[in-house]
Amino acid sequence: MSTSTTTNLPHNIKPNESTEDIKSPTPKLSQKTILHIVNTKCATSLQRLKQAHGVALRSGHFQDHYVAGAVVKCYASSNFGLALKVFDCVWRPNVFVWNIVIKGCLEHKEAFSCVSYYCKMVDMNARPNKFTYSMLFKACTLAQAVEEGLQIHAHVVKNQFGEDGHIRSAGIQMYASFGLVEEARIMLDEGGEANDVVCWNAMIDGYMKCGDVEAAKELFYKHMPSKNIGSWNAMVSGLARCGRIEEARELFDGMSERDEISWSAMIDGYIQGGFHKEALEIFNDMQKENLISPKKFMLSSVLAACANVGALDQGKWIHAHIKKNNIQLDAVLGTALLDMYAKCGRIDMAWEVFENVKQKEISTWNAMIGALAMHGRAEDAIELFAKMQMRKLEPNGITFLNALNACAHSGFVEKGLEIFSSMKRFYGIEPEVEHYGCVVDMFGRSGKLEEAEQLINLMPIEPNAAVWGALLGACRIHGNVEMGEKVGKILLELEPQNSGRYTLLSNIYAKAGRFDDAAKVRALMKERGVKTSPGISMVDIGGIVHEFKAGDGSHPNTKEVYWTLERIIEKLQTEGYSPSSSQVLFDIAEEEKETALQYHSEKLAIAFGVLNTKPGTAIRVTKNLRICEDCHSAVKIFSKVYERDVIVRDRMRYHHFRNGRCSCKDFW
Repeated sequence: MSTSTTTNLPHNIKPNESTEDIKSPTPKLSQKTILHIVNTKCATSLQRLKQAHGVALRSGHFQDHYVAGAVVKCYASSNFGLALKVFDCVWRPNVFVWNIVIKGCLEHKEAFSCVSYYCKMVDMNARPNKFTYSMLFKACTLAQAVEEGLQIHAHVVKNQFGEDGHIRSAGIQMYASFGLVEEARIMLDEGGEANDVVCWNAMIDGYMKCGDVEAAKELFYKHMPSKNIGSWNAMVSGLARCGRIEEARELFDGMSERDEISWSAMIDGYIQGGFHKEALEIFNDMQKENLISPKKFMLSSVLAACANVGALDQGKWIHAHIKKNNIQLDAVLGTALLDMYAKCGRIDMAWEVFENVKQKEISTWNAMIGALAMHGRAEDAIELFAKMQMRKLEPNGITFLNALNACAHSGFVEKGLEIFSSMKRFYGIEPEVEHYGCVVDMFGRSGKLEEAEQLINLMPIEPNAAVWGALLGACRIHGNVEMGEKVGKILLELEPQNSGRYTLLSNIYAKAGRFDDAAKVRALMKERGVKTSPGISMVDIGGIVHEFKAGDGSHPNTKEVYWTLERIIEKLQTEGYSPSSSQVLFDIAEEEKETALQYHSEKLAIAFGVLNTKPGTAIRVTKNLRICEDCHSAVKIFSKVYERDVIVRDRMRYHHFRNGRCSCKDFW
């Protein structure tokens, strides 16, 4: 067979030289020796692999399918395109060689190429085996190729491979991924007693992914004869994924043994449901058992939970664990660690992690730019954005969103407009509604309300509630009652159940002295049965996250906290602090019902921090809603009087209070 079509043969093979005619200058080598040479060179470098390939050609062993397959497999691990070219030189490849190529396509996420090579395989009368079909089912699952999947199944039946458990489990997974659970169940039932536990687990997982929890439970409890830890894991992860977190926990607690997947399923389930504190508790329980060392995927999930509740000490422990166990800080884990530090108020540590991630992906850059923006360091965020461009890294929509946010929160209107216009002009990225919302916010915060309204009216896409909300917030900042009233009414129609919209409009009326109109908004809110969200603040002390709600006495140290807070308020009042009960707060209606503003949740969390940390120690608070003006004013004075840094992360941004000032420059 001529090799003239192959452009990447070893350097010592002439392009027009037939491999069959090459004479080996060395004594004849055995197949075992050749295989050893190929597999050994494969682990070193591509150049050495090419040399081993040359030895196989010269010795005539490349015509041996096992040798040829080994060569193709080794190329596939380093250069898949080259592997395919080498495969084209294999004379009448057998199923072993075809499977290597199909597997390579699957591993490189080229699902349709798997099917294409299978078709070529059939055309050449090479008989597939059970490994071929299990890979093809997985390829169809990956590509969501329903028609091709049905045809592959027909070939499985025709070639009498339907009894194989691996093929059947892959087929069940495929049909379930298509949403065809009835077809998946037929495939399971056809197996009868021949079904192994993998098939049963695949069916349970299929039911769960399609949201049919009851069918999965019936199969698990009534029909499944051969449960293993994978079966329990499928149920736990499925229940958690479907929002049945209490059932998942009950099943998890009843497991006689647990592996890393079991713990990960429970942790991820809690995080998905927004129960970040509970996710950390599960992780701590796992650590106490000391049987499983968490890997990078679990660590990334736990870091996300730390970020959401401000658990800095827990996050630091994970960072130390990563270093101690020499876990590679790849882009995924590095970005999660960076994000944790940033959201816990340690932007310095976030930057250090960013610098130490060697292979940065676009998500890593985006996370750092976004962190700098939210911490009020707009100049640094824009500088990093520029550095990313200088390195020829293509920004995406999220990159621009973060850069525009930086400009909006710092009043950089001209720079923001320059960045906005560059999206489509230089990168071909069509701005989405979120990008327009940032520009509206940027105009609004800078007092350019007319320009903001004009942009909304000229948007090529329908403005959503977030866009109008940005303008309403600007109306509050600058006291534009007339525009605020108009925009507020639009928002109450767009989001009639969003309590924050009513509260913000009421705020605008109250500041203008239009208390009757403010009362009407409150009455409308009550009439529509709008539910309000209570303000919740969390503070991490010694690795334990403590949660506070206004008026809630469930914390074991409630009495001491309230007594301490009263003493703090008294001291602040001597320094000029005066609670303003006339202020109508943002979207924290539950807290507004409290007659005394000092019992807002962030103040309670700070008081707890004073009780449980040494003087001068920074206090870090995470809040689910936007901080109110009264609390913002009080914490500024607190930071000066008590000589303490306070970092509050609210729903919108970060506030770093130091010596009577805030990093947001009173602009949030």
